[in-house]
Amino acid sequence: MKFFTYIMVYRRFLLVVLTVLVLLPLPIVLHTKETECAYILFVVAIFWLTEALPLSVTALLPSLMFPMLGIMPSKKVASAYFKDFHLLLIGVICLATSIEKWNLHKRIALKMVMIVGVNPAWLTLGFMSSTAFLSMWLSNTSTAAMVMPIAEAVAQQIINAEAEVETTQMTYFNGSTNHGLEIDESVNGHETNERKEKTKPVPGCNNDTGKISSKVELEKNSGMGTKYRTKKGHMICKLMCLCIAYSSTVGGLTTITGTSTNLIFAEYFNTRYPDCRCLNFGSWFTFSFPAALIILLLSWIWLQWLFLGFNVKEMFKCGKTKTVQQKACAEVIKQEYQKLGPIRYQEIMTLVLFILMALLWFSRDPGFVPGWSALFSEYPGFATDSTVALLIGLLFFLIPAKRLTKTTPTGEIVAFDYSPLITWKEFQSFMPWDIAILVGGGFALADGCEESGLSNWIGNKLSPLGSLPVWLIILISSLMVTSLTEVASNPATITLLLPILSPLAEAIHVNPLYILIPSTLCTSFAFLLPVANPPNAIVFSYGHLKVIDMVKAGLGVNIVGVAVVMLGICTWIVPMFDLYTYPSWAPAMSNETMP
Repeated sequence: MKFFTYIMVYRRFLLVVLTVLVLLPLPIVLHTKETECAYILFVVAIFWLTEALPLSVTALLPSLMFPMLGIMPSKKVASAYFKDFHLLLIGVICLATSIEKWNLHKRIALKMVMIVGVNPAWLTLGFMSSTAFLSMWLSNTSTAAMVMPIAEAVAQQIINAEAEVETTQMTYFNGSTNHGLEIDESVNGHETNERKEKTKPVPGCNNDTGKISSKVELEKNSGMGTKYRTKKGHMICKLMCLCIAYSSTVGGLTTITGTSTNLIFAEYFNTRYPDCRCLNFGSWFTFSFPAALIILLLSWIWLQWLFLGFNVKEMFKCGKTKTVQQKACAEVIKQEYQKLGPIRYQEIMTLVLFILMALLWFSRDPGFVPGWSALFSEYPGFATDSTVALLIGLLFFLIPAKRLTKTTPTGEIVAFDYSPLITWKEFQSFMPWDIAILVGGGFALADGCEESGLSNWIGNKLSPLGSLPVWLIILISSLMVTSLTEVASNPATITLLLPILSPLAEAIHVNPLYILIPSTLCTSFAFLLPVANPPNAIVFSYGHLKVIDMVKAGLGVNIVGVAVVMLGICTWIVPMFDLYTYPSWAPAMSNETMP
């Protein structure tokens, strides 16, 4: 038993050592550049999938192994670890830092929820809309972490309001006490977690028999210690949690900066196909926003039906008086919004810079009209989305937020300096350096595959797939990515598969965007498990959900996501990039094969 205990304790160490040793015959026996690169690719892939080493540490392995095996010189590998992507990320994080520092994100979320109303169905749609909108500009993780406490407070208020209504109704019928209440509190001397209460008919309510016999379940959640007066209350809590998790992921699909997988794809694509110049902030938003909107609405319908039922007549009933629960819910949201006070100068400046950044991104090269990049026609392609991000990012360090004062010996208060919207220390605390290194490792890995000829070899070996219908190839790759991303991190998944899917598209003579766009979008569809992505883990930690709840709900959202992506890639995305034609900017595959 001790032997197995030691194995479990040192399993990550053993996995690292065994992986390196077991795969070592591959470069030793064949001894070609392709096999040596394949060896590194397999080692990195296994470490990423199993997380035997931290993802960022694994991402540094190409910088160590490529020079040692003679695939790329160290200076060339190092240059892959900092590219245009990293400059774009820095600018976006400056915006996210200011938004969260001055609570602008909370004001936006609460205001959007107040607009849609407090009916449970519309309330969840309001939370999903505000979460998705924030996730377009902030990281999915920080969005979920910010919105979830608000949703939790609203859900608990609904439960408390239901308890208050029930108490009021029973007091009205029975007087000051409720003698008709029967509670089975113990089984074998211990209190149970679920209780059933039988209540007498409530005046004003009727059914076919003229009487109501209702069962009220009181559930106790062991993780949070939260009591649910009814099963519906528990379902509302589950619904709120999943709405926040899934909408934060779906919202990230709509912009290049919305999630790390989009950024990784954009940088990889622009590096591999520099002559394309068809992928920018505006073009990405144009094709991804309709897809994300459809996924969001269908996911809302699916989750609503799964947990509360989807009563269309009840939802659209006009002139209906608000229930006590809805009034209490509205009051909570209103109080939370009032706590923020009137909008401040710092929030206004952050909002102005936020809007300015979005406008500059959209107008740089919109496609249907010349953008502002045409002003620099002498240097085509020099100004990118990262140029805009850095310009706005620098302004956050320059624009004053408040004056710094000090008291002189005479007692006079004087200003001696000012504090900008964000400081470098605050920026550092938000900057995801681990993602920056992870992405750099992916770029280095892709460069190594190109230098060694492994990409061409993989493409030639996959060329027989050209006999299959293109839609089937896209479906297979999308399902493969969706399955893999449930057990591996999203950035690791997309970084691992891009160097494989690009040669595949070239080998079968298909527009690379035809395969890469749906695969990239599907990389974000990690909805099944709490560990699949950080937003799932955040909402799961509140204790309302079980794994089976997330699996049932996530399976439906996964199906919806893949179906909508397939619909988009076969309809409105086609004319945007002329997907049915093999482009001139994509190289023809060579006939090189592995010796």
